[in-house]
Amino acid sequence: MNQRMGRRGYKEPMLTRMVTSVFEFVRVAEFEILFFLFFFIAFLIFKDLTSRPEYNQLLVKKPGGIDLWPY
Repeated sequence: MNQRMGRRGYKEPMLTRMVTSVFEFVRVAEFEILFFLFFFIAFLIFKDLTSRPEYNQLLVKKPGGIDLWPY
């Protein structure tokens, strides 16, 4: 019998087992979740910055001076 028993010896409700398994997954994959969130938030911030015309001009226009770049 591979039933998940609670502290008092009876089978835990399905919702309790689901919540417990989600918490166990988060505990195991904490670093990966934080790693993904860091890059996702950094991507959103960079996307927001580059979508503004005044910031986009800094990335596209070359500064005055010697013409080294073939734009």
